[in-house]
Amino acid sequence: MSGHSKWANIKHKKEKSDSQKGKMFTKLGREIAIAVKSGGADPVANAKLRDVIAKAKANNMPNDSISRSIKKAAGEGDGANYEVVSYEGYGPSGVAVIVEALTDNRNRTAGDVRHFFDKYGGNLGATGCVSFMFDRKGQIIIEKKPGMDEDEMMITVLDAGASDFLVEDEYFEILTEAEDFSKVRETLEKAGFEFISADVTMIPQTYTKLTEPEAVENMEKLIERLEDHDDIQNIWHNWEEE
Repeated sequence: MSGHSKWANIKHKKEKSDSQKGKMFTKLGREIAIAVKSGGADPVANAKLRDVIAKAKANNMPNDSISRSIKKAAGEGDGANYEVVSYEGYGPSGVAVIVEALTDNRNRTAGDVRHFFDKYGGNLGATGCVSFMFDRKGQIIIEKKPGMDEDEMMITVLDAGASDFLVEDEYFEILTEAEDFSKVRETLEKAGFEFISADVTMIPQTYTKLTEPEAVENMEKLIERLEDHDDIQNIWHNWEEE
């Protein structure tokens, strides 16, 4: 399964961030706000909102918190206007990194991101400098449970429109084309599957190994600082962690 999305790496980061649920829920609330303002507060009519709600539930965000976020975004009380901004660059030893932010102040966020890259042995580049090394895919992770029939599940997943079905020790990884993600996710949700994770992500085409301890430490610190930043929603990289 090497050459695919290395969910184990992402899982490690997710477990690490579980201790910061408050920060995670705030970030998810911003995603909900963007979805509501672009397509309305009714999930039935807003596919993007349905996707974000599924992502929030996969991250154990309480239903009442999700509802509050939708109502807040639908009202006039939230004066902040967030926009999606992406940054691309290289971490230590040439690791490709993409950072996605939701910000109400582009200058502040850009300055902070550039500072983190500079401080930890990387450099921020121009738009497009590394994104060509990634494929934009829908990714759904389902925990393996006793009694699950792998062959039957593969048929269900592929019939739903997925492009790939990967079997790992503890989970199933389902990949879709980005434009098919909502349809596949909803089909599997209706079939009764629960997701560890469900999102559109950037999957590296190749991976970079770091052999120098200093480079490993700097890469870990770069990811940690970016994850802790309130404006940063997603970080994608092609570091092949040991």
